[in-house]
Order: sequence, then C-alpha cells, then structure tokens
Amino acid sequence: MVDSHEQQGTGERVVPMRLQKFLARAGAASRRGSEDLMTAGRVAVNGETVSQLGSKVDPRVDVVTVDGKLVELHDGPTYLVLNKPAGYLTTMDDPQGRPTVADIMPREPAGLFPVGRLDMDTTGVLLFMTDGDLAFRVLHPKFHVEKRYVATVKGSPSTGDLESLANGIELEDGPTKPAEVRRVSSKQNSTVVEIVLSEGRKRQVKRMFLAIGHPVVTLHRASFGPVVLGDLPEGSTRPLTVQEIAAIRAQAGVGV
Repeated sequence: MVDSHEQQGTGERVVPMRLQKFLARAGAASRRGSEDLMTAGRVAVNGETVSQLGSKVDPRVDVVTVDGKLVELHDGPTYLVLNKPAGYLTTMDDPQGRPTVADIMPREPAGLFPVGRLDMDTTGVLLFMTDGDLAFRVLHPKFHVEKRYVATVKGSPSTGDLESLANGIELEDGPTKPAEVRRVSSKQNSTVVEIVLSEGRKRQVKRMFLAIGHPVVTLHRASFGPVVLGDLPEGSTRPLTVQEIAAIRAQAGVGV
C-alpha cells in the first residue's frame, strides 16, 4: 500500500484510494459489501490480508485480491450483474424513500444504471452498465436477447394453457411473441413453470399467467442472455466476464 504522495523516482503524484471504495468501483461488491469483505479477512493487498477499514491503496501499483482473485479497475464501460433480492425497486432514486437497488449497488462508477426493470417482489438477474448503446440494444425486441424466468403460479395450468403461452397470447398491448415454456414441478396448490421470453414488456410474465387464470406467486429471473447468477449470493454484484460481455454484445448486434 502506498503511503507517500509521490512515486519514487518519477515525481508523479499518487492518489491513494480507500480500499472499500476501490473494491466498490471495481465492481467487487457495494461499498457496504466491500467493508464486509474486508472485515471478514477476504481481501488482500500485495499478498497481505487487509481488514482495517480506511486502509488505502494506489490502483496503479498495488495488487488487490478478493478470495485470491485479482480485482482491477478498468477503463471504458462498466458491466455488472446483481442478484436482486425481493423488496427493492429497480431505480437509482425513489422520491418516496422506498428501498431501491441503489442501496445495494456500488456507488461508482458514476453513470451506472439498471438495464430494464424487475418488479419490487421479483428476484434474480439484473444487469447494470454505463454503456447506453448496448443497454438500448439488449432491451430492443429487434435483437431477441432472451430472458429466462422461473415462476411459481397458483393452481395447475393445463397443457393447453402452457401451449397458448408458448404460441403467443393476446394482452391489452397486443399479442406476445412465441416463448419457450416448460412445467418444472407441481404441488397441490401451485406449479413451477420456466418461461423464456425474447421481449420485455412491463410486468409481462405476470400478465401472461394472469391471462390464463394462474396468477404468479413468486418470480425469479434466472438468466439474461448469456448472463447467469452461478453462485452469486442474493444482494451481491459481480463484474460481467469478458466472455459474457462479448456474447451479449454479439446477441445485441454490436461488433466486438
């Protein structure tokens, strides 16, 4: 960790950064989550565990790892995925003071925004980025970036009900596009159904199931294009991998 204000022998000014701020800006976790990583002894700087909040690093010279994995700042756009918990609005600010995803997201870089929305009670994959062009494209139905959901619905939809969803169903804003629909499991009073959409209208999954008489009880987005949660804990974020970014850019028709 750098303590002086100049790099030895260069005269270049060094701008140390609080370690938790560095971790948040690099997308390792939110600021609060980064503090938790530090106090849990999971963060190392130049091979030494650093648990004291307020410790500083110089991103240009210090090597920072979390659980042994290198964490770096990158130039250019930032791409993150959040495993969204229930109870948070998908907005970066709410005039009514309700909990928002901004409360559990890194505060930096500036300009980070959610790609699309998940309802307050919906969980799962929520993308964030600073790349406005890519965000527009992945949400545009022209590019058919698929989103996979797992819905628990009331009752037991018939095979005909699920086929109607798969073929496209009439909603108040027009017919839906064909979807992939699969019954996962059934209980006495509820059924788990997986549905894959290539469009993203407001509250679409809930409206589709309501239209066949089987309201959604819980809804989880399991994937967005090539991005899946893996073992990402609920309420946590991670940067998209180079492979995920390349794949989602390709699906959205953006040159890599």
